[in-house]
Amino acid sequence: MARTAAALIIGNEILTGKVREANVQRLAHELFRMGIALKRVIVCPDDIETIATDLRALRAAHDLVFTSGGVGPTHDDLTLPAVARAFDRALVRSPVIEALIRGHWGERVTEGHLRMADVPDGADLLQTNEVPWPVVSIENVFVLPGVPEIFEVKLLMLRERIGADVPFVSRALYTMCDEGEVAALLQTIVGAHPGVEVGSYPRWRDPTYSVKITFDGRDPARVDAALEACRAALAPELIVRVE
Repeated sequence: MARTAAALIIGNEILTGKVREANVQRLAHELFRMGIALKRVIVCPDDIETIATDLRALRAAHDLVFTSGGVGPTHDDLTLPAVARAFDRALVRSPVIEALIRGHWGERVTEGHLRMADVPDGADLLQTNEVPWPVVSIENVFVLPGVPEIFEVKLLMLRERIGADVPFVSRALYTMCDEGEVAALLQTIVGAHPGVEVGSYPRWRDPTYSVKITFDGRDPARVDAALEACRAALAPELIVRVE
């Protein structure tokens, strides 16, 4: 079976709409390519006990957990203290991260900057020559920043550490159908093709297509068979393209 993953997105700015969340899509896309199934996403506020409670539940139920946000220098950056609480560990200052911080800010360094060097006791610091600022990791939890550009760089750096499973295959059929018209057909396809997940996604007021039907699985032959069965059941004029 595929390993499972969950994401914990942390920040009042997400819950109040001040910032558009972008990291779940990046994470989901990368995990799908690696053959790891993202099963759960939780968005929680900047509150230590809430973060810790959510993290305990997610890490107990999934093989991997990725957090996003709350690792900066300000008063509402509470992810690392919350992770420490979730694991019942003390928060200690990392000499490695402290040296990086002092080297970067020099004489302008503040205690706020140095707070970012406080990590749960015993945490692993994952870094490379290309990405010297480490990702904090404890058991099956990986703590990532909320800034999308930095999140992506650090996520890609983790690929070798996490390791890939058998990758998923995804095919798509773009149609001019109505979802109600194909509902029964898709139910039949699902029943006849175990191991293939079928999705249906309508498009509103798009002249190029009206419903995108997707076929996902680990076995390319099974995925292709499900797609071909669906295509054969539709009138040719309803099919826009296959990807």
